[in-house]
Amino acid sequence: MESYKITLSEKEIPQKWYNVQPDLITPLPPPLKPDGSPIGPQDLAPIFPMELIKQEVSQERWIEIPDEILNIYRIWRPSPLHRAYRLEKALGTPARIYYKNESVSPPGSHKPNTAVAQAYYNKQEGIMTLATETGAGQWGSALSFATKLLGMKCRVYMVRISYDQKPYRKILMQTWGGECFASPTDRTNAGRAILKQNPDSLGSLGIAISEAVEDAATHDDVKYSLGSVLNHVILHQTIVGLETKKQLKLAGEKPSVLIGCVGGGSNFAGFVFPFVKDKIDGKLDVEIIGAEPTACPTLTKGPYRYDHGDTAKMTPLMMMYTLGHDFVPPGIHAGGLRYHGDAPLLCSLVNDGVISAKAYHQVEVFDAAMLFAQTEGHLPAPETAHAIKCAIDEAKKCKETGEEKCIVFNYSGHGFFDLSSYLAYHEGKLEDYEYPEEKIRESIAKLPDIK
Repeated sequence: MESYKITLSEKEIPQKWYNVQPDLITPLPPPLKPDGSPIGPQDLAPIFPMELIKQEVSQERWIEIPDEILNIYRIWRPSPLHRAYRLEKALGTPARIYYKNESVSPPGSHKPNTAVAQAYYNKQEGIMTLATETGAGQWGSALSFATKLLGMKCRVYMVRISYDQKPYRKILMQTWGGECFASPTDRTNAGRAILKQNPDSLGSLGIAISEAVEDAATHDDVKYSLGSVLNHVILHQTIVGLETKKQLKLAGEKPSVLIGCVGGGSNFAGFVFPFVKDKIDGKLDVEIIGAEPTACPTLTKGPYRYDHGDTAKMTPLMMMYTLGHDFVPPGIHAGGLRYHGDAPLLCSLVNDGVISAKAYHQVEVFDAAMLFAQTEGHLPAPETAHAIKCAIDEAKKCKETGEEKCIVFNYSGHGFFDLSSYLAYHEGKLEDYEYPEEKIRESIAKLPDIK
C-alpha cells in the first residue's frame, strides 16, 4: 500500500534546536558597526532580548527548547512529510519526491516556529510589545498569532505592494490583535524620508525593517522581532529539518536533493541545516539547492560582501550575498522573496560550496504551482512554488537519466491568501522579470567599502 504521509507522534517532537555555527567550514565573520568595529551584545540590547542575543552568537551545537514553547508547538507539530506520488506519475519520473508540509500551522507557514520562540523570550524579559516587518504577510500574521497566545501586542510594517496585493493577510493579523501598517509609513523618520523621495514607493523589506527597528529603538517598552536572516531565527526553524530527518528514516530514505525557496533564508536553512554536517563530513551524498526569483537574484548574482540589512542603514553590517541595501525589487507576487540580502549562515555555506542556488522566472514558477495543485491538491504560496519548480526540474532530469533520486523540498506555506496572484496568472497578467545587470551594479557600487 502506498504511504502518502509519514507522521510522528507528539512525543517525537525534537526537544532541542540545532545550531550549525560549530559545524561551519569557515567561521562566520562578525557583524560590524559602520566604522568596521565588531558589534557587541550591548549594541543589540536596545532592540533584542538578551536570551536571543546569546543564541545569536552561541557556539553550542544543541539548545534546549523550553516547555512552554513546546506546548504551543504541539498545536501543529510535528508537521507531516508527504510522498508526492501523483506528481511523480504526472512527470513520469523515476525520482521519489517528498515534501515537508509546514502549511499546517494556524498562520499557514513555517513562520510560527520562530515567532512563538521570539515572543516567549521577549515576554520572559518583561517586554509586552513587538515591532516587526513583513513582506507577503506570512511573518506578520505568524508574529500576531504568537503574541496573542502569549498575551502580548504586535505592530507590523507590511511592504506596501504586498499590503495592497494581499489584504487577507492584514485581516489575519488583525484577527490575532496585530496592528498592520503599509510601509513606507509616516510613523517613522525612515518611512517619511522614503515617502519624501518617492511618494508612490512600492516599499521593500529593507524599508520595512528600518521602520520596525526605529520603532523598537525609540520606545523603551518595545523590542524588534525579525522573521528571517538572523542566526537565532534559523536556529528555531531547524525543528523542521530535524523532524524531516526522523521521517525520512521511517520511510527508509536518504535524500539525494534537498530544496527550499530563499528570501531571507529561514525556511530553507531550517530545513537543510540539520543535514549539512553529514554532507560536510562525507556521510551523506546530497545536493542542497536554494530557489530564488530572477527578479531578486541575491545568491545567484549578488557579491559576497558586508552590507546593511535595511535601507536606512540602522542594522549592523553583515557578511552576506547582497544586491545592495537600497535595492528595491519589482512587485512580483512572491513578496516574501523580495529581500536584497540573505542569512549570513546560509551565505557562508554557499560561499564554501556546500549549498548552491538557482533562480526562476515568475510565470514558470506559477506553472509549477498549478501542476502541483492539480496533482497533489495543495495550493502553494508563490514563494513555496519556487521550491516546487526546482523539485520538478530535478525530477525531470531523473526522467532523462533514469536515476532514482530521492528529492525532498520544504512546502513552506499555503497560497490561500495569495489568490489574487493566481487570478493574475489565470488572466495572463503575470510577467517575467529579470533584474537588469546594470541596476544590480549600480546598487552594489554603493556598498560599504569593508572587506
